Amino acid sequence: MKKFFTLIAVAGMFSFYACGPSAEEIAAKEKAKNDSIAKAAEEAAAVEAAKQQAMADSIAKVEAAALAEKAKADSIAAAEEAAKSKKPSGGGKPKVVVPKTVTAPGGRSGATKQ
Repeated sequence: MKKFFTLIAVAGMFSFYACGPSAEEIAAKEKAKNDSIAKAAEEAAAVEAAKQQAMADSIAKVEAAALAEKAKADSIAAAEEAAKSKKPSGGGKPKVVVPKTVTAPGGRSGATKQ
């Protein structure tokens, strides 16, 4: 009887080994593995694209700030140039108005009588 149970146990072990995964199960596992690899590759590509977009946005922002600063500097330079080239009206010196002396009727000046 002991030999019979040993023979049944050994036959059971071989049957477990022989009843491994079928071809369909192996194909399903391989497909799942390939799908997982493809999904990981897509995610990596999306992350890389996001990094590239962020870098491009950052560069564009810096360039826009530089252009704004250049425009400001150009505006200041143009205003200074216009101020230098603009001449003040009147030849540069302000005119001084001197009041005229009032002469008495008859052509005499002064307040004395004769």
